[in-house]
Amino acid sequence: MRPYLLILLAFFVAAPAQTQASFRSDRILVETRGHGPDVVLIPGLASTATVWRRTADRLDDRYRVHLITVRGFGATDPGANANGALSGPAANEIRRYIAQAGLERPALIGHSLGGQIALRVAAAEGRRVGRVMVVDAAPFFPSLISERARSQDVEPIAQIAYSALLLLGDDALKDRGAALGANLGADLGAGLGGASDALFGTLGWQGGDRRVLAQGLYEVMTIDLRGRLRDVAAPVTVVYGWSADDRNPRARVDALFRAAYRGLRPPARFERIEGAEHMVMIDQPTRFQAAVDRFLG
Repeated sequence: MRPYLLILLAFFVAAPAQTQASFRSDRILVETRGHGPDVVLIPGLASTATVWRRTADRLDDRYRVHLITVRGFGATDPGANANGALSGPAANEIRRYIAQAGLERPALIGHSLGGQIALRVAAAEGRRVGRVMVVDAAPFFPSLISERARSQDVEPIAQIAYSALLLLGDDALKDRGAALGANLGADLGAGLGGASDALFGTLGWQGGDRRVLAQGLYEVMTIDLRGRLRDVAAPVTVVYGWSADDRNPRARVDALFRAAYRGLRPPARFERIEGAEHMVMIDQPTRFQAAVDRFLG
């Protein structure tokens, strides 16, 4: 056989391994890279798959990496996310993608709002999910400010944040986030704890459609998934930023994260990343990648 025919044949034999079945969604975008066991990366509020590029670059020679973007974040068209609920429908679309693409017990890694979405997927899919890593995320974010927080406590502040974002854009929340956080802490009778930046310090990373940003922030502040934790069958690893400096609120987050995940049946595994704030994978990429390798190994 002529050499060029061998090259052509090799291309067509290899092509199916590179090609995914067509997936269309008006809620999420998916990019797939690499070969091997499946890993799904879900970004947080106001972020696109770009925040996972470095992680994906270090995984795609050993894993098939699925990079999710929620429509309306960054420069993406909001599609159906322009109106109504955000994280629940996004989780359902990720579930549909997992089924359509034939992923077998994928590992889910979600940051912030993406961590909550990962928990939703895992709770609904049971043992069809292999393992879950949540990165600086909680099933109920206000519990990282006060363990006794309830959705109704946060609702008035969430409405203010929603309106400010919807009317004025994410710059308004960046300017007023500290004040909103202080008000929330006062309402709960608590200090802001170590993870108030998880509520008020993430907008503006890549921005997006203000309707989607407002709804995402509102859901991050008010949705309580602690009752769903008992449905998560997959092992869960919780990764979060930490500081050894007693003057840094991050020095006091250990107990808050452990309390937040108390409802899991298989107990969670906790990994704190020293020197990181909310954007753990960007703040401390080497330490974060080591945690990912342990998680997947």
